[in-house]
Amino acid sequence: MTFSLRLLLYFGLTAIIAALLWYAFVPPPAEVDVAMVTRGKLEVTVNEDGKTRIKERYIVSAPLGGELLRVDLHPGDIVHAGETLVAVIEPGDPSLLDVRAHAEAKARVSAAEAKGLHAQAELDRAQASYEFALNEQRRAERLLPPRAISQGDYDKAVHLLRTATEDVHANEFAIKIAKFELEQAQAAFTRTRETPDASETRFEIRSPINGEVLRVFQESEGAISPGTRLVELGDPNDLEVEVDVLSSDAVRIPLGAKMYLEHWGSAAPLTARVRLVEPQAFLKVSALGVEEQRVNVIADFVDPPPARQRLGDAYRVEARVVIWEADPVLKLNAGALFRHSDGWAVYRIVNGRVKLTTVVVGQSSGLETEIMEGLAEENQVVAYPSDQIRDGTRVTPRETRR
Repeated sequence: MTFSLRLLLYFGLTAIIAALLWYAFVPPPAEVDVAMVTRGKLEVTVNEDGKTRIKERYIVSAPLGGELLRVDLHPGDIVHAGETLVAVIEPGDPSLLDVRAHAEAKARVSAAEAKGLHAQAELDRAQASYEFALNEQRRAERLLPPRAISQGDYDKAVHLLRTATEDVHANEFAIKIAKFELEQAQAAFTRTRETPDASETRFEIRSPINGEVLRVFQESEGAISPGTRLVELGDPNDLEVEVDVLSSDAVRIPLGAKMYLEHWGSAAPLTARVRLVEPQAFLKVSALGVEEQRVNVIADFVDPPPARQRLGDAYRVEARVVIWEADPVLKLNAGALFRHSDGWAVYRIVNGRVKLTTVVVGQSSGLETEIMEGLAEENQVVAYPSDQIRDGTRVTPRETRR
């Protein structure tokens, strides 16, 4: 064997041994989860539990004292305005005939008349607001196509019209109730005359609205006094949503904001629109014993009653109120971001190694974050980086998360 061949063999063995030593002591690439930078829709939401409630409910009370006969209605029974018999009051001796009862009944007639006048004034105000909102919405429809106004101004006009419509409906309901209470007060006043006819001593109370019986307060027969609550009525199809949120979140919720209602008993979520953020907060103690200032947010259903047919009064829902949304935006799994210096950074994967990359972030939903600068679409970054990951570390993808 010549000298050159032996030298070549020597260097070959040395290289093989060096490679084996390097492979033995150099750590293998770290397995990491990989997140992809994508472009799509991003929504920022406030998530809280809420409940449904009937918009307009009415408690039927006794307009005069006497002997109440047993109430035959039960929760869930259907009632019709002016037809369904709610309760019957017979005179007690002589509670329907004394002078004091006569004076009280007369005073209730005057109060009912005043309430009717007030309800009519509120309805006139609501109708004026509705006409103004309708004109604003029509004007916004004409100005939106040529982009003379922004989409936000158009949405405000639509919300103003929706709110005005609800106010008109609420005041129309108040007018009906005021009329019913006046009729009841006048009938009670007739029964308290000093010399009533025998046929007029039996007092019947009929339903003032179309709907269902929600609760029965007084079911058994017995003596009652004026103002005693008998039954509560309402229309289960006329629902709204009440969600209490932190006051710091309430200031971020715009009127007309979209609300998703989930886990209400069906796989399909329902949609609602915020009508009111109540102006006054209240104190509530959380499950952890922390005192919090909460604010009620009221929303109207967008879906028709058939889509929520089994949903009733005071049913629990999980609400997501959209406070910001955009489509499309550059976004990334929020778990890939971490604090670096005074900003945010990610570990971008380049040719099997990670590179520390600073980024500028925008809105965040908690799961996904808007990327303003620093990354491009379809860049791969390390998701949920551990303490073992450093700038320049060799990595191998475990799986891709979006």
